[in-house]
Amino acid sequence: MVASLALFASIVVFGNLTDYQTNLVFVQHVLAMDTIFTSSTIGYRAITSPALQYAAYAIIIAAELAVALLCWAGAVQLVLHIRAEASAFNRVKTFAIAGLAAGFLVWQVGFMTIGGEWFGMWQSSHGTAFPAPSDSP
Repeated sequence: MVASLALFASIVVFGNLTDYQTNLVFVQHVLAMDTIFTSSTIGYRAITSPALQYAAYAIIIAAELAVALLCWAGAVQLVLHIRAEASAFNRVKTFAIAGLAAGFLVWQVGFMTIGGEWFGMWQSSHGTAFPAPSDSP
């Protein structure tokens, strides 16, 4: 489980860095809330400052990278201690637990709660911020 989240986060970071502009545009649309339902009353929450949008994207990438690094370190520690006594094995779970917790915070709090609910990302068509949706769900 720890290694699978490490792999997922690594691929996400790789994608964000190698297709930076495409993913940045997505983040900008979510933050600007320019693809939510036109009848929505939550548009006042929008962040339209390019500087803040770039900063948010940098924070997202850094958080995803932290998840990947912590989970990889945790997975290695767990594999190296797979045959150790339970007490020794439990002592080396620190990186794994930190990585899994960080992953939960990035995807549950960051994307689902803040992106999805606060910025109304769920209102965008096809579950993305592209293209502008109609007012019908």
